[in-house]
Amino acid sequence: MEWILAAVALLTVIVVLGLLYRPLGDYMAWVFTSDRHWGVERLVYRLSGIDPDRQQTWRRYLAAVLLFSAIGFALLYLILRLQPVLPFSLGLPPMSPDLAFNTAISFVGNTNWQSYSPEHTLGYAAQMGGLAVQNFVSAGVSMAVAVALIRGFASRGRRSGLGNFWVDLVRANIRILLPLSIVAAVVLIAGGVIQNFAGFTDITTVAGAGQTIPGGPVASQEAIKMLGTNGGGFFNANSAHPFENPTPWTNILQTILLLLIPFAMPRTFGTMVGDQRAGYALLLTMAVLFVLVYIPLTAFEFAGVGTAPELAGGAMEGKEQRFGIIGSTLFATATTGTTGGAVNSMHGSYTALGGLMLMFDMMLGEVAPGGAGSGLYAILVLLVIAVFLTTLLLGRSPVYLGKRLGVRELKIVSISILVMPTLAIGGMAVGFAIPAVHDEIIASTGNAGSHGLSEVLYAFISAAINNGSAFAGLYANTPLLNITLGVVIMLGRFLPIVLVLALAGSLAAQGKVATTVEMPLHRPQFIVLLVSLIIFITVPMFVPIMLAGPLAEGLNG
Repeated sequence: MEWILAAVALLTVIVVLGLLYRPLGDYMAWVFTSDRHWGVERLVYRLSGIDPDRQQTWRRYLAAVLLFSAIGFALLYLILRLQPVLPFSLGLPPMSPDLAFNTAISFVGNTNWQSYSPEHTLGYAAQMGGLAVQNFVSAGVSMAVAVALIRGFASRGRRSGLGNFWVDLVRANIRILLPLSIVAAVVLIAGGVIQNFAGFTDITTVAGAGQTIPGGPVASQEAIKMLGTNGGGFFNANSAHPFENPTPWTNILQTILLLLIPFAMPRTFGTMVGDQRAGYALLLTMAVLFVLVYIPLTAFEFAGVGTAPELAGGAMEGKEQRFGIIGSTLFATATTGTTGGAVNSMHGSYTALGGLMLMFDMMLGEVAPGGAGSGLYAILVLLVIAVFLTTLLLGRSPVYLGKRLGVRELKIVSISILVMPTLAIGGMAVGFAIPAVHDEIIASTGNAGSHGLSEVLYAFISAAINNGSAFAGLYANTPLLNITLGVVIMLGRFLPIVLVLALAGSLAAQGKVATTVEMPLHRPQFIVLLVSLIIFITVPMFVPIMLAGPLAEGLNG
């Protein structure tokens, strides 16, 4: 019975995403290729002094990304530090400098790592004018970078540039994220998600005790939190909180919102490059990887050993009764497979091997299906390697979509795949090597032994891959941990963007290679190779540390 329910939940998500795949993917392709500017967009360009028809080289495109992100970081940092003087601050104090740094770089980096309890730390001005704004624009930056890489593949060597970052950013927000968020927010309100400015309300419970209930504009923030694969919750319990995610059907809806844009991006890719078979190959690769995580994760949670799990029908610790194991594992697979980071269950309470699967999902590089935009450019980097190996094995020149993959392209993608594991494992090693940071890590870890190591490992992987979820046992709100994880988040966000735009520029400078032999890079054999290669490239680097963490805990249990 349990597996029937798991299959039904997964099938529901697949059907809805399948119905929206073509219209949304084609619509996004039209948004980023249209020659016409809307009136509100022209107003934004005029006020900002932007020439929307000016093409940018990859270096200018990158400079615009970095400049915009730096300004966004500075503004958000000031909002968090100056909270008491802002309206609707609810009397809450300013964030400390280290926590403000961590939070600002996290939301600018589409990571949304939260080392604090939001309802007791942030007023409405900071939530709406600071965090929610970055939920929109950080997702827009990711989508813009992905589109720039698509243009690199689609370019015919006219050396006309990769488009205009400012135009891509504005269109991503005004034409895609904002309308979808409005619709999603209305549906969420209908489902019971709160939307008010009630502040803190003191009540008397049925038992006669006093309790303070926080309110706020939750539905509007919840919508873009999921659509933009952000993950930062309005409440500390995130999507496990009944004000954010009240019912089983809102849980399914939020899962769909989280996966909607990432799974539609392959269609956008196929439309813009003029080859839908290439888009379907990416889509199937993402879907296969998603299922390869969801099935064993669900199995591990249902197979939780011990008297309590058997009486509860599985490992229910840290999970909401209204969602059950299936609603929890499906959501967890979606959130660790994207840059979402939202949680409706406590990942640190999963079985040891279940927690390992969540780490495994992030170790893949979050390409199953990845973030809104970032998932597409991450899987395209891995696809370049797969194409190179496939064509060499068949004795052909490495060409994909008419673009020759030479030494320069291979150097870029080779460096790119090393960024995340280097930051995760290297950052963790540096943290343990510096005495002051080591002491904070040990003091912040809620559990000893293998599970404690898993908490720390999960945190650094989550930061390096810009996910933002956490094993709840790690208390990371300490000065040095805030700074260390913040730096890892920053490098994990912008180093891949630098390399992806360099790859886009290299591809755009090429003409189309004339070939009379078409390589079958859309067939099932290539998809199997790509899935295998992704696992082979990304996971082995983490095996040594996993042997001391989740694997040791799971095998000993």
